[in-house]
Amino acid sequence: MKINKALSIATIAALSTLMGCGNSGTPLDTPTTGDINISVDESFQPIIASEVETFEGIYKYANIDASYKPEGEVIKDLLNDSTKIAILSRELTADEKAIFDKRKLIPRVTKIAIDAVALITNRENPDSLLTLEEVKKIFNGQIKSWAELDEASGLGDITIVFDNNNSSTARYVRDSLIAGSKLPGNTFASNSHKALIDYVTENKNALGVIGVNWISDFDDSTAVGFLNRIKVLGISEDLAPITTDKYYQPYQAYIAQQVYPLRRYLYIISTEGRAGLGTGFASYVAGDKGQRLILKSGLVPATMPVRVIGLGNE
Repeated sequence: MKINKALSIATIAALSTLMGCGNSGTPLDTPTTGDINISVDESFQPIIASEVETFEGIYKYANIDASYKPEGEVIKDLLNDSTKIAILSRELTADEKAIFDKRKLIPRVTKIAIDAVALITNRENPDSLLTLEEVKKIFNGQIKSWAELDEASGLGDITIVFDNNNSSTARYVRDSLIAGSKLPGNTFASNSHKALIDYVTENKNALGVIGVNWISDFDDSTAVGFLNRIKVLGISEDLAPITTDKYYQPYQAYIAQQVYPLRRYLYIISTEGRAGLGTGFASYVAGDKGQRLILKSGLVPATMPVRVIGLGNE
């Protein structure tokens, strides 16, 4: 009896330990099963939502709870260990890597796509083409009105609108177009991508900045609905383009050919440090099936070649 009692106590203790570990958040997942939360830059909600839904459809015992947030909030989640999987349009900075170095963690970075930032206007705006130099002058405040670009436009002062103050598109413009300078006083932020589209639709002087994923999937009713309400600008890297053929919109082929200038990469950053569900999801997205979904969405897959077909007359 004493032996049986001792065994029972040991068994209960072991079970209590396991239950306690589960309650404390100890990972109990595998690459294809379990429950995890991931934090995602909201610029990429359409494609990542599709990837999550497809992954969960294949692996019935996998549950991925995706939170879509501004880039700054996603970084915070990763740094404070609220999530171990973040999906972003940039890699970690040296300071951010140092935080993980102190924890003896090496974040695993997987490039999954080439994305772009799109500039959109009201459909009644006659300006549909800008040079990259003009774009930079708008964002650094040197050009403040549409009349400076085209006196015949009949439009007034430009209103620059982002999806969020802490968004990756705003950070991209600061880092890549105006060398870290402050955005001008005619810059505003909406509180969602839908609100951004609504504002541009209702205001003739608006210049919206949006992740192309929201308007790139022609099979998605939301993307098509957005496209029908706004105009997407063509941009040229030439200082003085001779023809309109030198201007490019953020179509998949032009992003792949690197002729559309406002390009950026999309990454999955993992701090799991083991083969968990987050690692399994990252491998899936970077693999054949996940990359095909990215191709369908209008972005450029990181590991799959994009076939570009010429339509010129011969």
